[in-house]
Formats: sequence, structure tokens, C-alpha cells
Amino acid sequence: MTMKPGLRKLVRTAHVTFTVGWLGAVAGFLALAIAGLGSRDSQMVSAAYLGMDVIARFVIVPLSLAPLLLTGPILSLGTPWGLFRHYWIIVKLLINILSTIILLVHMQPISYLSRAASDGSLSHADRGLQIQMVVASGAGLLVLLVATGLAMYKPRGMTAYGWRRQYEERVESPSGDAAT
Repeated sequence: MTMKPGLRKLVRTAHVTFTVGWLGAVAGFLALAIAGLGSRDSQMVSAAYLGMDVIARFVIVPLSLAPLLLTGPILSLGTPWGLFRHYWIIVKLLINILSTIILLVHMQPISYLSRAASDGSLSHADRGLQIQMVVASGAGLLVLLVATGLAMYKPRGMTAYGWRRQYEERVESPSGDAAT
């Protein structure tokens, strides 16, 4: 099933908006994690970890779920690209699934740092957790940049399923042209 051009453009625009927003929110989260780790000013540290909790909860989590559960599947099923036809789509899907799972696992430490910064109980013992936030968000940013690169360059390589579907479409098409 192929979407009409207007609907396809609308869904693609939403998809790009969600994924670029996710990337930007992670970059902002990384900046706050670095500020929280490097600052000696208690108000700055508190503000950084409170901000990280808000950004993670209300921006990053929704933006990670929207392309994974909504726009990504609609685009892949409503366009000739398909969901399992090309390796780059499968790799991007796996990156998004793993990134979202890792994000959800990190929500508990993010909330802990926010509470500890808020009530003034953040201590030197929490340093490892603070470093973990910088490393995890830096790695997340890198992985999201890889996913963005895959989406932009669309490297060649069809799966066995993709080759079979392409063959079937050519056989079914009366003119011999691939159906689009």
C-alpha cells in the first residue's frame, strides 16, 4: 500500500521533526550533564540535574517513541522502501529500539540525580553516576547521528525479503516495470 504524495510528505515531515528534535534534545541533555559534572556552583549543579530530568521525561522520551511507534512504521509500510526490504532501515530501526530501551533504563538514575540535587544530598559518591550521564548521553548523541546518516545516505543493500518482493512486483506488473 502506497500513501498519496500529500500524506507521505506530512508523515515524512513529522518523522524528520521528531528525529531531529530527539537529536537536539539529547545534545541539550549532554550540555546539562557536562555542566552538572563540571560545575562547583551548587545552584548550577541543581539546575542542571533538574533540567535533565524535565528534558528526559517530557521531551526525549516522547520524541524517541514517536518515530519508533508512529511515523517510522507508517513511512516504511506506506512507501516503496518497506520495513524489511533494506538493511539500512533495519539497522536504523534497531538503533532506535536500543536507544529507547537504554534511555528508559537511565530514567531511574536521572530521577535520582534530580532528587539528590533538589534536596541538597548530591555527594561525591554520586560522581560515578554523574559521569555515566555524560558518557551515556554522548554515546546516545553519536548513535543518533549514525541513524541520521543512514536516513540521509540510504546505503545500498537489500535483504533477501526485499529482493523477493522486488521480483514479485516486477512479475505482477503488466508492463514489466516495478510497481511504485
